[in-house]
Amino acid sequence: MGLVCFSIFSFSKCKHETGKRVLVNYGDFDPELVKGYDYVILESAHFSSEDIKILKSNNQNVLAYVSFGEVNEAAPHYQEISEYTLSKNDIWNSYVLDLENEQTRQTIFEIVRNNLETKGFDGLFLDNIDNYTSFGPTPEKLTSLVSFLKLVKAEFPKSHLMQNAGLEALDETEEYVSSIAVESVATNYNFETSEYRMRESKDFNQRIDNLKSVAQDIGLPIIIIEYADSATLKNAVKKRLKPYQANLFIGKIELQNLPENE
Repeated sequence: MGLVCFSIFSFSKCKHETGKRVLVNYGDFDPELVKGYDYVILESAHFSSEDIKILKSNNQNVLAYVSFGEVNEAAPHYQEISEYTLSKNDIWNSYVLDLENEQTRQTIFEIVRNNLETKGFDGLFLDNIDNYTSFGPTPEKLTSLVSFLKLVKAEFPKSHLMQNAGLEALDETEEYVSSIAVESVATNYNFETSEYRMRESKDFNQRIDNLKSVAQDIGLPIIIIEYADSATLKNAVKKRLKPYQANLFIGKIELQNLPENE
């Protein structure tokens, strides 16, 4: 989900890209129920090409979730590339991809092709890009990621690629992506205790300052994805981010329900 340009960025190239409606949902739902969104991000396994046609007729950009950094044990393509994975992410029970490995590249590219060519998505939501930064396990593989992005854009030049996180890598990836997503700017979900909570003010301000710098430097639209489990917390998130006119989505950490069902 092109989306968070901040109103205070009067010089930003994307200053008119605020106020976009964003939906992130990895569960199954009736495509007829989702209308009027600028960005719809979903798990393609739940939807047929006919479903995607319906979603595209009622929304602007329909994007399929694809991880370019990890693979979950439950994923259909796990067995194809499991022997080439590098390490484990215990939080999500997933394994770090090696995009330098040819079998891995072929497997992920076929997923890309299926989503863009066969199912007809407008583009892809690229997860786990932060793996290729100093905050992730494989910063030395950034060149492989960039060459893979180049391959995807060469084959599908009109596709909308939304990069999730990995802002540190934007100097290398900006040429190939259309928008940026950032998670948990205002909130800070605790995976150990399953607690939804607001982020400490100092940390929040640092993240906002970083996003300001990104918006100023690259001009790509940005969206913010936040996590909350109550109306009180959702309202606190909206209040905190209101000065920045963020393109905002708020949902539960599992991202399995439509907003009106939470």
